[in-house]
Amino acid sequence: MRFIPILAVFALAPLLGASERPNVLLLCIDDLRPELGCYGKDYIHSPHIDRLAESGLLFRHHYVQAPTCGASRYALLTGTYDRGRRGNAALFQRAGTLDDPPKQPSLPRHFRDHGYTTVSVGKVSHHPGGRGGADWDDDSKPEIPGAWTRHLQPVGAWKHPRGIMHGLARGEIRLKAGDMALFQAEAGPDSLYPDGLITEAALEQLDALHQKGDPFLLAVGLIRPHLPFGAPQKYLELYEGVELPPTPHPEKPSGKTTWHGSGEFMKYQRWGKDPRKDEAFATEVRRHYAACVSYADAQVGKLLDRLEQLGLEDNTIVLLWGDHGWHLGEHAVWGKHTLFEESLRSPLILRGPGIDRKLSIRDVVETVDVYPTLCDLAGLPSPAFLDGDSLKPKPAGSNAGEGSALSYQGKTSTLRTSRYRLTRHPGGHVELYDHHTPDAETRNIAAEKPQLVEELTRRLEDALKR
Repeated sequence: MRFIPILAVFALAPLLGASERPNVLLLCIDDLRPELGCYGKDYIHSPHIDRLAESGLLFRHHYVQAPTCGASRYALLTGTYDRGRRGNAALFQRAGTLDDPPKQPSLPRHFRDHGYTTVSVGKVSHHPGGRGGADWDDDSKPEIPGAWTRHLQPVGAWKHPRGIMHGLARGEIRLKAGDMALFQAEAGPDSLYPDGLITEAALEQLDALHQKGDPFLLAVGLIRPHLPFGAPQKYLELYEGVELPPTPHPEKPSGKTTWHGSGEFMKYQRWGKDPRKDEAFATEVRRHYAACVSYADAQVGKLLDRLEQLGLEDNTIVLLWGDHGWHLGEHAVWGKHTLFEESLRSPLILRGPGIDRKLSIRDVVETVDVYPTLCDLAGLPSPAFLDGDSLKPKPAGSNAGEGSALSYQGKTSTLRTSRYRLTRHPGGHVELYDHHTPDAETRNIAAEKPQLVEELTRRLEDALKR
């Protein structure tokens, strides 16, 4: 376990009484890289998430445990590294091994066991609504047994949660990816696409939870900007005439890396175009991704506004988390699933009681830190089995860019420090990158720094053994 020192900006006493405990609004956004105004991307229209960052902590170097939805959400919801199960089925695989009550409760189960009403709406675990079965709507197959007081996924014209996951306008469901448009922007209200329904249901739950009056954990999972890039036309119009900056290091890397051919992206209907070879098409794709970011941002704004309208803002912890990053042409990749920076770095923003000013945190933090942090802020005991550390600061803390983050994909693992990334492949091949140089993750310097490779490999192995 490592200690992450952060400036002392919290002021909550531990183990609060139930009536004093703050609520928690957990916002999970799919495939969201730090493509936001508050992260310095001034060409992105994200006023609501930027507003959240203005009133809380923005973590500039947050890294997920895995560049894929299911394994990343496993880390968020269990507070542990997924040492053996690293795919989208990780939580379902865990469900089959649980005792009742579980010896290692999930984040929502732990809050529920301590008097919280726990509600999820949308894609919080891997399946929207948190159920298995052919159409992801089988109540007998919960993804996280015993976790939620209610776990909801409105489906509307999309018929079932499986249809919602990759849905386009007016109920279009992905049957064959090659027949579904890679991107789309049709005129209409936010409910024309799935996240509008998710947000409407989440607002209804906020109202009901407020009426009940007990402390709650409400988790809301937005699907965009996940593929296909579908959002109402008004969000695409925000980027008409906007010049997007050049894509950094767009070349395919040499040597052995975790590069791939962007298979998830390429299987959609692309009208015979390839953004790796067609700059105009690449720009068009980036605009549609940006439109989806702005669409998700608008949904966040509705939830933040409702908190304020209900008088819950001052007693609610709000944590916004991106489940992983996404390449927009960097390293000639369009998608996730690599162990490069673009796949692993995602937004993490925290606001709540005791956080009294905007602060940009430079320390390296990771997704497994979320569970103990929320326990700490809510005044709950933090389970001993957790792999992460609370981000609640100590009086002697600093913001010096310390810490490290472990990530993995398949049998390959990586460690990110404030300066370096070390990636170790099966068989012993190593990548080492220096982020204090312009080359960053384009030049492998492992052969030049064998002692550093040895030190970081030891730290990586220690983290995997926890």
